[in-house]
Amino acid sequence: MNHIRVIEPGFQSSVQDLGRFGYAHFGISASGAADALALRAGNLLVGNAENAAALEMTLVGPTLEFENDSVIALTGSDFGAGCPLWSSLAIKAGDTLHLGPARSGARCYLAVRGGLDVPKIMGSASVHLMTSVGGRALRKGDVLPIGHEAVRRPRQSVRNPPEFAAGAALRVTPGPQAKWFSDDLYAARYMVSEESNRMGIRLRGPALASPGGHMITEGVPLGAVQAPPDGQPIVLFVEHQTTGGYPKPANVISADFWRLGQLRPRDEVRFERITMEGAVELLRDQEEWLYSLV
Repeated sequence: MNHIRVIEPGFQSSVQDLGRFGYAHFGISASGAADALALRAGNLLVGNAENAAALEMTLVGPTLEFENDSVIALTGSDFGAGCPLWSSLAIKAGDTLHLGPARSGARCYLAVRGGLDVPKIMGSASVHLMTSVGGRALRKGDVLPIGHEAVRRPRQSVRNPPEFAAGAALRVTPGPQAKWFSDDLYAARYMVSEESNRMGIRLRGPALASPGGHMITEGVPLGAVQAPPDGQPIVLFVEHQTTGGYPKPANVISADFWRLGQLRPRDEVRFERITMEGAVELLRDQEEWLYSLV
């Protein structure tokens, strides 16, 4: 079997697919790629199914050695690998791929033709880092087997790949408690806190004023903007808790989930309210672009 050897693991590199669904009633959120759009595109570039297991790299990338000839694609942010992003690339046996600090955004994805052949837990290869469901982050000396799950020929490259711009607005629709809040959320600018992780993106800025008292705990989705008692918003991320009792003035739209995955500490964040119809149209455009790769 073909393998990838981990020479250096990087900051927080982990195997991810699109996540494990259907376990929220057990308190296990879907997890999966923080920038699912980049992971899906990378898999389609190398000829995999879009849900094949790939490698997610965060802020500082790893150094990897390939045992055999392979076809790979790097998507997402630029980690200074010295090869084109958003393209399929031939790798020779013995080649070493070095990914350094992120030059833009927060995450880069390595998709390899055939997918990473790691065990699936509850139907998914994703590592839930906060709970260790599905495994852990990479360590020096780890060996990643490459599978044989390619389903089509590789594509050479993509046109008009998404570009992350720090400070761009996150578009949102009203949350279930939107009527409890004024428009302060949309007038303010926030900064991503260094306390952020895959569970939640913590923001620092003007505090949101919300009514006192308690609300009944309810289910919470990916992208929900919560207002805790200190008024500093938290955007629920891919490893979010499955229930919560903080009011939610807004929810980031599905077409902007990938932007959440590319936020890094000290990035500026602002929110822009759009209609549900506008959110659906943006998602439709994104899916049409993605499926042009098939």
